[in-house]
Amino acid sequence: MSTSPAAGRTPLLIVGLTGASGAIYGVRLLQRARELGAQTHLVATPAGILNAHHELGLDRAELEALADQAHAPGDVGACIASGSFASEAMVVAPCSMKSLAAIAHGMGDNLLTRAADVTLKERRRLVLMVRETPFNLAHLRNMTAVTEMGGIVFPPLPAFYHRPQSIDELVGETVERVLALVGLCGATPREWGGL
Repeated sequence: MSTSPAAGRTPLLIVGLTGASGAIYGVRLLQRARELGAQTHLVATPAGILNAHHELGLDRAELEALADQAHAPGDVGACIASGSFASEAMVVAPCSMKSLAAIAHGMGDNLLTRAADVTLKERRRLVLMVRETPFNLAHLRNMTAVTEMGGIVFPPLPAFYHRPQSIDELVGETVERVLALVGLCGATPREWGGL
């Protein structure tokens, strides 16, 4: 599956942010995507806004300023709700089990889940950074359903082989892996060089 934009076109990335713990992943993803020249469209759920404030001290305006365009979750008429919006990919970072379930069952009951549904139907890359532990059977079945539809379930599990020295380094490496996975040119995840 190719996610590269047409020559000369700015890559478009949809970023969803839900109420699961780990708002830092969505924030870092928006920051890094901007550095790499992508145009970002953010849709954050009310619980996502609440969690970004609780975990990072960001209010709605500060969070939305990190994206090129922000959309309200109730705005199901927004551009990202249509397959004609030719994004390269969508990443939900972090992805709550509620949003995972809605996506797995094609609910499309808000703009975030509608955009994810559109991403799947258009055979574009959808990455869900699910945040919950331990998983129950419903979580596992929903992850299986999304995978069967072509989505990628990417729990933000840190790697330690590069001997990270800080939480910032752990978050950064995970975000680089996600950006490389969606095909954003310039992402620099560390490669395992062998022992």
